[in-house]
Amino acid sequence: MFSANAVITSMVVYTTAAGTGGPLLYNGSASGHSGVTAYLLAVSFGLTTASTVACALGITTGASTAPTSTTAATTSGNLWTGGASPLCSVYAKGTVSAAGTLFLPIGQIGTSALTAEISDDNLIHLGGAITVPPGYFAAVSCDATMTSGVIDVGLVWMEMPND
Repeated sequence: MFSANAVITSMVVYTTAAGTGGPLLYNGSASGHSGVTAYLLAVSFGLTTASTVACALGITTGASTAPTSTTAATTSGNLWTGGASPLCSVYAKGTVSAAGTLFLPIGQIGTSALTAEISDDNLIHLGGAITVPPGYFAAVSCDATMTSGVIDVGLVWMEMPND
């Protein structure tokens, strides 16, 4: 199992290919024996600066070539301390070759001051329901651009060999 963390300012809407994410997971591994399929297990998030636009936070997925204009994830690694690095690439954000074709809402972002926001369980368990085969990406995104908001997002996934 692996995790990545990204601190994103003004997260973009999932229908935008430029600056998608955070985090942005891209499975560039090969099909067949040398490749893997990634399964999303959980997302966590915390708003650190209030947004001026309310939006739904969610997961977007789609087909893509390797992302360009990438920004490194704030942190990433194997959750088994000392374990191997992931075969999938993870970034804070990047430009995918085509915008996401799916959006699964998992939470909400309001426009209230941080002291007035509803405290909620911001660890969303996905249980591997979202798969990312080779040549595809998954990213945490919004259904509207989160103008001026700053959000700290974590993503947990596992990788299984393609046999």
